[in-house]
Amino acid sequence: METFKISELAKEFDITTRSIRFYEDVGLIHPSRNGNTRVYNHRDKIRLKLILRGKRLGFSLAEIRELFELYDTNQSHTQLKQMLRIIDDKQAILQRQLNDINVVMDELQVAKKRCQQALDDSGSY
Repeated sequence: METFKISELAKEFDITTRSIRFYEDVGLIHPSRNGNTRVYNHRDKIRLKLILRGKRLGFSLAEIRELFELYDTNQSHTQLKQMLRIIDDKQAILQRQLNDINVVMDELQVAKKRCQQALDDSGSY
């Protein structure tokens, strides 16, 4: 079975070894040990990839843990329903943020035009 060192995973995923140890500390990955050396298997590598993807999508570590627990207990139907709920929540949050950003961008554009008009009216550039 293929195994990985912490430094190999850190390099592959462009993260620090400290981050990987943190995910271990919070119980998201479970490497075996060979003395003081952590030994990661394929499952750990996949979980690390899913953790990073989940974080990129805005999932909290608690949400990621919950999905892992559902998967580990073979509750795929429940896992999929939970995943859909989390996705709906994230989409709603992002849509609100996008709406807020669009309002601010419009306000900035108006302010920019007013400033440029004031400069043009005064004859100074």
